[in-house]
Amino acid sequence: MHRNPLIKLLRDYLVAHKQEQDKTNRFLQFVYSQPNCFERCLQIGHITGSAWLVNTAGTHVLLTHHRKLNKWLQLGGHADGESDLWRVVLREVWGESGLKTVSPVFENIFDLDIHQIPCLGCEAEHLHYDVRFAMQATDSTQFVVSAESHDLAWVAVDNLQAFTQEESILRMARKWLNYASAHPIRSRRPCSRIHSCAATRR
Repeated sequence: MHRNPLIKLLRDYLVAHKQEQDKTNRFLQFVYSQPNCFERCLQIGHITGSAWLVNTAGTHVLLTHHRKLNKWLQLGGHADGESDLWRVVLREVWGESGLKTVSPVFENIFDLDIHQIPCLGCEAEHLHYDVRFAMQATDSTQFVVSAESHDLAWVAVDNLQAFTQEESILRMARKWLNYASAHPIRSRRPCSRIHSCAATRR
C-alpha cells in the first residue's frame, strides 16, 4: 500500500515522541482513513511535506516569507499525489530556493504539525497534515526567491522570534537546539534523490 512508508515513519515518530501522542495518533487516523491523503483535491485536508533546512554549521534555518499566507514559514508544499515525502520535500526545497545540494540530517520525521489553512480564492478552508524533515545545505547557501515567496532569509535559530511567533516553528527551533547540543553538526553528503527530483522538474 502506498501509505505504508508514511505509516511506518509515523509509528516510529510516536515511539520517539510519546509526549506528542495525541497529535500523532490523529495523524495516523487520517492516513489510515483517507486513501487519497496525498492528493490536494481531498477537500477536508491533505498531506504536505516541509523542510527544517539548516546551513552547514547548523546555526541558521532557511525561511520563506510566504506570498499567499504572508508569514515567515519553513520551505515546503503539497504532496500532489507523491507518497515518497522525501521526494516531496526535495522538490519543494529546490523549487522555492534553487538549492540543490541538500541532505537529510537523519531519515526519521523531525516534526509533525496539523494546522488550518484559511479560505484562499476558490479553495475552501482545510487542514494541512504537515510532515517535517531536518535537512542541511551541504554546499552553497545562495538561494533564489521564487514566485511563491516575498523573500527568503537565513535566520539564526536562536533568534527566530524576531521573524515569527508561530509556535510550530519555535517548537522546531527548540528541537533543533536540543539535537545540536547532543550531536556534532558536520556537513553531510548531498541526497541522491535530488537528481530524480530534478529530472521530474525539467
